[in-house]
Amino acid sequence: MKIKVQTFFYIPPMEKTQQTDFNILIAGVGGQGTLLASKILGNYALLIGKDCKVSEVHGMSQRGGSVITHVRIADEVHSSLFDKKQADAILAFEELEALRWAGQVKDGGTIIVNQQNIYPMPCSVGIAEYPSDIYEQLAKYNAEIHKIDAIGIATKLNEIRTVNIAVLGFCAAILNFSKEAFIEAIKKSVAAATVETNLKAFEQGYATKGKQS
Repeated sequence: MKIKVQTFFYIPPMEKTQQTDFNILIAGVGGQGTLLASKILGNYALLIGKDCKVSEVHGMSQRGGSVITHVRIADEVHSSLFDKKQADAILAFEELEALRWAGQVKDGGTIIVNQQNIYPMPCSVGIAEYPSDIYEQLAKYNAEIHKIDAIGIATKLNEIRTVNIAVLGFCAAILNFSKEAFIEAIKKSVAAATVETNLKAFEQGYATKGKQS
């Protein structure tokens, strides 16, 4: 009698590779530092050996209007713009701006929201209401929603202009960016006199990930 022998080879599961190419949309209102945030991300990309292109879209920034930037990070970037539902991550420096631009996030993407309300002109003069169900509406999108009290961090540091840096710190932790490269990018991007405060905001924003429930 012949015995048939079968040989089986164990094939280990493939490790999930860390994502290194990103389309990032930064949304805020005038004065919140969206352009500085995009500059820092651009310097971060260069420090890790990536190409980066940034597109700036200004609203009525002098009146607190919406301001957004597109940031594309990849081995080679041909265009600074990306289409609807192609954002891997949205960084919103204000809650209504998160809702305004949520439709840009891709399925399975990430929306990071600073828990701050800045009332636009129609709300300020009483002809419109600021939405009270922003997070309920955001939950309808197929995306991970992360909240950070960046305005609280900035207030404790006595420097309101570090809201954007605190959000970037949180973003770096959520998206598994190189912390060391990000710190160097901040040093290259901000005025020398503000480096220490900005790095504190970044560190506190970064640490927020571990404090989420």
